Amino acid sequence: MAITAANQLELLQTAEAVAREKMIDPDLVIEAMEESLARAAKSRYGAEMDIRVAIDRRTGVATFTRVRTVVEDEALENYQAELTVAQAKQYKADPEIGDEIVDEVPPVELGRIAAQSAKQVILQKVREAERDRQYDEFKDRAGTIINGTVRREEYGNIIVDIGRGEAVLRRNEKIGRESYRPGDRIRVFIKDVRREPRGPQIFLSRTAPEFMAELFKMEVPEIYDGIIEIKAVARDPGSRAKIAVISYDGSIDPVGACVGMRGSRVQAVVNELQGEKIDIIPWNEDQPTFLVNALQPAEVSKVVLDEEAERIEVVVPDDQLSLAIGRRGQNVRLASQLTGLDIDIMTESQESERRQAEFAQRTQLFMDTLDVDEFFAQLLVSEGFTNLEEVAYVDLDELLVIDGVDESTADELQARARDHIEEQNRKALENARSLGVEDSLVDFDGLTPQMIEALAKDGVKSLEDFATCADWELAGGWTTVEGKRVKDDGLLEPFDVSLEEAQALVMNARVQLGWVDPAELEAEAESEADADLGDEAEDEA
Repeated sequence: MAITAANQLELLQTAEAVAREKMIDPDLVIEAMEESLARAAKSRYGAEMDIRVAIDRRTGVATFTRVRTVVEDEALENYQAELTVAQAKQYKADPEIGDEIVDEVPPVELGRIAAQSAKQVILQKVREAERDRQYDEFKDRAGTIINGTVRREEYGNIIVDIGRGEAVLRRNEKIGRESYRPGDRIRVFIKDVRREPRGPQIFLSRTAPEFMAELFKMEVPEIYDGIIEIKAVARDPGSRAKIAVISYDGSIDPVGACVGMRGSRVQAVVNELQGEKIDIIPWNEDQPTFLVNALQPAEVSKVVLDEEAERIEVVVPDDQLSLAIGRRGQNVRLASQLTGLDIDIMTESQESERRQAEFAQRTQLFMDTLDVDEFFAQLLVSEGFTNLEEVAYVDLDELLVIDGVDESTADELQARARDHIEEQNRKALENARSLGVEDSLVDFDGLTPQMIEALAKDGVKSLEDFATCADWELAGGWTTVEGKRVKDDGLLEPFDVSLEEAQALVMNARVQLGWVDPAELEAEAESEADADLGDEAEDEA
């Protein structure tokens, strides 16, 4: 098949038709045709030749040219696509290295095999252009809601027609009791758009928390306008959800705005989510206050927050325990997701039992170590003393406020406490030395004899051993394993050593050993301080 005048315009018509059908640029189709014709010409004239084809966008005339590049004499390798400066002078008056010599060659006749090959190239290019167009269209729509039509079901996954392509609603992204038939209309959230070898893959969801947030944005104008912000969403898809909102306009109630007149706004979201019950909660920067709100409808008596462990302890009335936990732990689980904290719930009676046990334990400690009767030990505990160190080193006036304690009694109490602490220290140091602890660790400032004993029992017996420890190995911490937070016990955690204190101790040991230059530490600290100041300035701006 030759490119004759009879079918020159047909090339353009074909390109226009394909481009219109696939909704891509006609130039892309013509470029694919040019490439396919060039490949066919190479098979005719030789694969080593650089044959190029240009199709006139107005007339459809295809021009075949041979291109040769001017190279240095010693660089000449491909005689079909390269030539020297001397050879190029036949075609150009003053050729230079890198110039291209272009000669027109006769058009080729396409045989059956060449024509089939050209067709495959065109189809491949068209498919690639179509995939690029689809990816470019949907990549910026990730995180938004789209309406589609159910096309079919494959292995529990729903294939959705979204206009210019298909998307997948996976089985685990459907709300449990939902079922669809071909032709059903469906509203979905575009969760992810990926470019893959087989084409762009668009993944949908109806269980994502963001889907609920986008639905509220559609129903509540104040959210769309930015007056109200959705700060957090937690869902048990199809069953229950909690959404935290805050208003930046003091005259607008964020909860009331989201509920709407007679619940119309929230009901529209509930209907879309197949009856999922939604608790709308006011956001608060104070985490304990926010948690109290998040555990609604249960009442909370007391909240104790452990910021370092990201855990929170909640005390509720005895008759509120089941309500706070919820059916199968649903309420507390959603509150935990909403706040980002691990929540421990106990009743007032359980907390009272725990306090009584702690009171009895501390009372017994003072009875055994200070040689006082039970009544006097209970007085000390009632005044807030929890350990011997507090009694031994507290200001004398704090002991004198206890009924029946005069100055001589207070002095005697502190003397007994100090004697006991010194005896404990002596025994701990002896035990540590028997385990092989070196003087370098004993003399290191910042470690008590009990700490040194605990380290020795775990094989840390020298300053070098201590300097190689990680801060979390000493202070403990939390790691996430398979989505659950797991406690890592620290060697010095029983002595209330914080992560920052552990970092300082380890760094001091490394400086003392000469592993770290103190000047470098100071420079690093200054640069971090400057960076923090810069961040603060940006925030203020």
